[in-house]
Amino acid sequence: MLKIENLHVTIKEREILKGVNLEVKAGEVHAIMGPNGTGKSTLASVVAGKEGYDVTAGSITFNGKNLLELPVEDRAREGIFIGFQYPVEIPGVSIANFMRTALNEIRQYRGLDPLNGAQFLRLMNEKQKVVELTEKLSNRSVNEGFSGGEKKRNEIFQMAMLEPKLAILDETDSGLDIDALRIVANGVNQLKRPDNATIVITHYQRLLDYIVPDVVHILYDGKIVKSGPKELALELEKRGYEWIKEEYEQGKLA
Repeated sequence: MLKIENLHVTIKEREILKGVNLEVKAGEVHAIMGPNGTGKSTLASVVAGKEGYDVTAGSITFNGKNLLELPVEDRAREGIFIGFQYPVEIPGVSIANFMRTALNEIRQYRGLDPLNGAQFLRLMNEKQKVVELTEKLSNRSVNEGFSGGEKKRNEIFQMAMLEPKLAILDETDSGLDIDALRIVANGVNQLKRPDNATIVITHYQRLLDYIVPDVVHILYDGKIVKSGPKELALELEKRGYEWIKEEYEQGKLA
């Protein structure tokens, strides 16, 4: 589904990603962990097509298409969803109107008829239950005045509505209390299917208690230096990132 090969990325002539290699197959959940400043959010932003990043080498292929040739809008239409750490507010635009426009844009791109009002409302009512989103919240402007937990819950609701092929969740657990974390994680788990995939970017093991990954990757110094099963996250929780730094500097990691 997603294949990243030897990806090098700079920001204002400073190299952030230094040769990332990653392959994600349909039906899989991957976790990317690492300390601050190692390139985790940069990786998500480059896959999304966010401006300000210069890809100097490497490739990103998504379902056989060269992702780097597609504008950000077409990446979303192809089925890529990015949940960023700090979701933006869109004053004056209700969640319902925002979602109906986005969903019908994707349907048009795929040659499908747009949903009429009644069809959309039925779908929205169904998907609200996934993340326990109240009707009062869904009628407000997108993220305007939302708490951190409400913003993240709204993002998973958007994910449920759009049904992406690949979802990348960048530090979705940031700022969440235990109840909000459980609701968001349950939403992600309910949306997992054999034909889609999820990448979870996080610092902490606690999110992975709820969203169990098939593979855990450690991103350090702009590269994925170690990959392993879910137990790797537990080892990180126990030992911290200092041992990764030591082994990397000793040349024991890629």
